Amino acid sequence: MTQDVIFQTLGTLSGKSIGVVTLNIEKALNALNLDMVKAMTKQLLAWQQNDDIAFVVLDGAGDKAFCAGGDVRAIYHASIANPNTMTAEACDFFTQEYQLDYLLHQYGKPVLVWGDGIVMGGGLGLMAGGSHRVVTERSRIAMPEISIGLYPDVGGSYFLNRMPGKLGLFLGLTAYNMNAADALHVGLGNHFLASDDKQPLFDALADVSWSDDAELNHQQLSMVLNTQQQNTTAKIGQSPLEQFQTEIDQLMSGEIEEVHHQLTSLDTELDWLKRAQKTALKGSPLSWFLIFAQANLGTNKTLAECFKWELGISVNCCSYGDFCEGVRALLIDKDRNPQWRFSHASEVTAEAVTQLLTSPWQADDHPLKGI
Repeated sequence: MTQDVIFQTLGTLSGKSIGVVTLNIEKALNALNLDMVKAMTKQLLAWQQNDDIAFVVLDGAGDKAFCAGGDVRAIYHASIANPNTMTAEACDFFTQEYQLDYLLHQYGKPVLVWGDGIVMGGGLGLMAGGSHRVVTERSRIAMPEISIGLYPDVGGSYFLNRMPGKLGLFLGLTAYNMNAADALHVGLGNHFLASDDKQPLFDALADVSWSDDAELNHQQLSMVLNTQQQNTTAKIGQSPLEQFQTEIDQLMSGEIEEVHHQLTSLDTELDWLKRAQKTALKGSPLSWFLIFAQANLGTNKTLAECFKWELGISVNCCSYGDFCEGVRALLIDKDRNPQWRFSHASEVTAEAVTQLLTSPWQADDHPLKGI
C-alpha cells in the first residue's frame, strides 16, 4: 500500500538534515485527508524539536498539483447521514486541519513550500503557513470554496484581508485562478522559480552550511532561493490582479447587493474576468454572505482568532449550509448543478446567515482554545 504522505530526511554537507514532506495521492491531486493531516502534524512536531533538522520542505507528488484542497467526501457522507447536526467527522477534520496550518505559521524553523501546479483550498492553507513560498510558471492558485457552499477558510480570514485593496474579497467570491505573478502581488508567493528548477534547488540546499540558528537558516534559505530566481529561465509574466487592481477594487466596492449587481451587469472582453464573474454568480448565495462577513473582519483578529472564527462557520456550513449540496454537485454526482438553499442573494434571510455565523462553542470549550 502506498503511503498518502511520505516523510524523508535529506543530508547536507553541514551534517544537518532537511525534512521533506511529500503529499502522495497524485490521482487525487494530493488532496488532504484526515490521516494525512494527523501524520503531518505528528512528524512536523517531532522535527520542530529535533536539532538535526535545519528546516522543512513541503512538496506534492507528480507534476500536476502541490495540493488541490481537502478530501471532503467523508465529511459529506457523515453530514448527509446526520442532517442539521454537527458531526464528529466535520469537527475533527477542520479542527486538525487548522491546527496543522497554525503549526506551520508558528513553526520557527524555515518552511519551504514548493507551490508548483494546482494549489487550492486546503493546499493554500498549507502554503500560506510557509516562510518561503515558491511559485512556478505552472502555479494555479485559488480559493474555490464558493462553488461548494463554503468560504475561503484555512486562514483565509487572515491572509485575504491583508491583500492590496479588495483583492481578497475578489478571490473569495470568484475563485479566480492566480498565476505566479498574481501570487507574488498579493503576498501568497515570495519566490519564483521554473518547475524544472526543483532538483537544482535541492542540490544547492545540500551544499549550504546550515546551523542551529533558525534565523540564520531563514536568511541562508532566502539567499539560495534569490540566487536561483536570478538564474531561472522561466518568465514570470503579467499579473492581471496587479494590472486591473483599480477596476477590481471598483467592482468589489459597496455592500453585498451592490457588488452582486456590479458583477451581474459587468460586460467585459477579458476571458479571466468572465470566468470569475460566472463562478461568483453560480456560487452559493449563502457563501456570498459568509465571504462578506469574513471581509468585514478586517485586520483586527490575530491568526489564532481567525482560525477559531472559521472553525465555527465551517462546521455550521456542513450542518445547515450549502456545503453538502455543493459537494454533491461537484464531487459526488458531478452534475455541476447545485440546488442552493436560496436561489439568489436577495432571498437569503438574516436568520440563515446568523445561524451560520454563530459558533457552536463558548471560548472555554472551543476545540482550538489551545492555539
